[in-house]
Amino acid sequence: MAITKEKKRQITERLRAIIAETPTLVFVHFHGLSIPEEKAMRDTLKEAGVRYFVAKKTLIRRALDEARIGGELPPLEGEIALAYGGDVLAPAREVYEFVKKYKDSLAIAGGVFEGAYQSAEEMTEIAKIPGLQQLRGMLVNVIHSPLQGLAVALHALAEKREAQGGV
Repeated sequence: MAITKEKKRQITERLRAIIAETPTLVFVHFHGLSIPEEKAMRDTLKEAGVRYFVAKKTLIRRALDEARIGGELPPLEGEIALAYGGDVLAPAREVYEFVKKYKDSLAIAGGVFEGAYQSAEEMTEIAKIPGLQQLRGMLVNVIHSPLQGLAVALHALAEKREAQGGV
């Protein structure tokens, strides 16, 4: 069904606002998702602070052209939606989880990261970057591991000296 010029203008304005306000956009190619699957995905994305917006590709391209983003726009084929949010990594990471689950119906088609277009492969690599909490846990483990080794070594040395007669 055709949409009116006024509706197209409203959608384009919303797309411009999304592009201007969000640090990361993920172009999501979707086809064949059932209504319950799409609703579950949207609900999960919303809980993670990620929004999901479906629009015509011509309107998406028009808004992206006006934004003057660096690089080359990846090919947008089929049905395309935008996933976006305030967090830099969350849109890619959250969409990637659903791509793994619905690989026949969903794919990352590219995106915008740090002011430049990214290919599907680059956005997939970005999606694999661990979250901030996980990175903090990894850092604590890296710091804690040598200290734990030192404590074990000192304890073993103390036990050895005690066994030798309390030197």
